[in-house]
Amino acid sequence: MKKVLVVVDMQKDFVDGVLGTEEAVKILDNVVEKITAFDGEVVFTRDTHDDNYMNTQEGKYLPVPHCKKGSSGWQLQESVAAVKPEKARIFDKNTFGSVELARYLKQMNEKEGIERVTFIGVCTDICVISNAMLVKAYMPEVEIAVDSQCCAGVTPKSHNNALEAMKMCQIIVK
Repeated sequence: MKKVLVVVDMQKDFVDGVLGTEEAVKILDNVVEKITAFDGEVVFTRDTHDDNYMNTQEGKYLPVPHCKKGSSGWQLQESVAAVKPEKARIFDKNTFGSVELARYLKQMNEKEGIERVTFIGVCTDICVISNAMLVKAYMPEVEIAVDSQCCAGVTPKSHNNALEAMKMCQIIVK
């Protein structure tokens, strides 16, 4: 049975860029340590937008252009990129949750079996919770976990609210 670590959107724009937060900067060392020490498959999601972002529903609610494909803000934060396993898959996504990621993990579970999927990254209250819930829906019998020390939300309060919501949906919060 495999263990999988999903690193959600640890990109420059969300750490120390246009949508960066002090909390995201504070978790960097924990994230790097978790990736480095992980004894299973590591995959990444990457928020990905284009020139049409401001015309999307997300752009209307969050009118801050970010993570434009190919831009420096779209890249993984440097210390995270430095420890990314060479063959790690990256799932580009144009919305909060990645159906492609969920399908990939479901297929992996059907072929090899997955013991646990652990989520880390940003933003706990938007993309981490969206992906954790999506994967839980695709694989309700697989243990889904979130390492709270390796996640940061838009605010500390929204981070904690998201952790509580995930607990209620039988996602293990560490």
